[in-house]
Amino acid sequence: MREYLEVLKIAGVMQLLISSIPARLAYGMISLGIFFKVQNTTSSISIAGLAVGLNALASSVSVGIRSAFIDKYGLTWPLRVLVPSYAGLIVLFNYSDGKTSLIAISFILGAVAPPINLAVRPLWKVVVPESKQRSIFAVDTAVMSATAVIGPVLVTSLALSDSPKSALNVCAAAMLLGGIALAILKVTRTWIPEKKEEGAQHLLKLPAIRLLIAEGIFIGLAYGLFETGIPAFTTIEGVAGRTGLIFAVLAIFNIFGSLLAGLISKKTSPLLAFRRTYLFWVIVCAPLALTNPDWSLLTISALLGLAGGMQMVFYWEIVEKVRTKGTAASAIGWLWTFEGTATALGATLSGYISEAFSPRYCLALMSICVLIGFLIIQRGHPLLNAANTLPTQAEDEIAISTALDKTN
Repeated sequence: MREYLEVLKIAGVMQLLISSIPARLAYGMISLGIFFKVQNTTSSISIAGLAVGLNALASSVSVGIRSAFIDKYGLTWPLRVLVPSYAGLIVLFNYSDGKTSLIAISFILGAVAPPINLAVRPLWKVVVPESKQRSIFAVDTAVMSATAVIGPVLVTSLALSDSPKSALNVCAAAMLLGGIALAILKVTRTWIPEKKEEGAQHLLKLPAIRLLIAEGIFIGLAYGLFETGIPAFTTIEGVAGRTGLIFAVLAIFNIFGSLLAGLISKKTSPLLAFRRTYLFWVIVCAPLALTNPDWSLLTISALLGLAGGMQMVFYWEIVEKVRTKGTAASAIGWLWTFEGTATALGATLSGYISEAFSPRYCLALMSICVLIGFLIIQRGHPLLNAANTLPTQAEDEIAISTALDKTN
């Protein structure tokens, strides 16, 4: 805990963390906001799932391009252009009632999603010394997870209240506030993209990145099935109000997991820690389809959050170790492109499967996808050996010295 307190005292850390919170809160609200808006307007879970899926698809397809743009030109213009566009489209979506317009705007929203997390992550290397990188990314993950606690609860409460339109209005306001706060920071305006190595192999040709893409496709499917399967499950069972609580529990334990990962021994390599926590993730995910939207699903969600929080920190470390120089944003951006596309497919399928059959099938498929992702990493982990290095004695004496990178 002392390590976290020390990193929070570094000049610029609290400023950057606080500035990012409103926009991250908006991202914690948007998916459920879209789901409840479309479901309430059309009375169709499958159409709501389609809208969420198309939103994720557009975001994932464009994120690689947006991240490459950041690596080449910086952060200022993406934030100045995309933030107000995104906020305005949320309001337009909120006051639209036609099925076609809702689906179309959902897609466009994904395409112009501001690169908030892609903007924040490279800045940590400027604000925080290398010896504190694991700690600050653990804190950063915890902050993201905290907004993911508040966001689903807030949007569910507002969407099911007497003023349902207030849910997406608050979402739009939060994005506008957070985006402006980030854009005017000095560290954002003066950040210079990392120079690429001459003659370096293209990112997508790296065997390690290709392995992570293969794994990410199945994890994306898992997230999409869960993201739409849970609100479908609670809606069908007549307890839609519990949706926010389930996602909040998941996010709370995601915080615990990320902080726990940051405290794990300096003598544990990111790859080894990632493989061990992955196995834990597979085990706790196995009984998901047998739960009900009550204490059983809340318990499994808590364990999934714990595993996911640890996984996220170690995953960032692995990406940072295996990527080429000059791809701080685009490395994770291209990984998100593949994972996010799979998430979109999972969300769309989840809406149809839930309405035509049962949400339990979605949860069972999620467990299978996580297992496949684990098997891919187990079989191909030698390609990630760059992330299997131990800290030097000097680094071990100073602090955890590992560079990180990531993602929603």
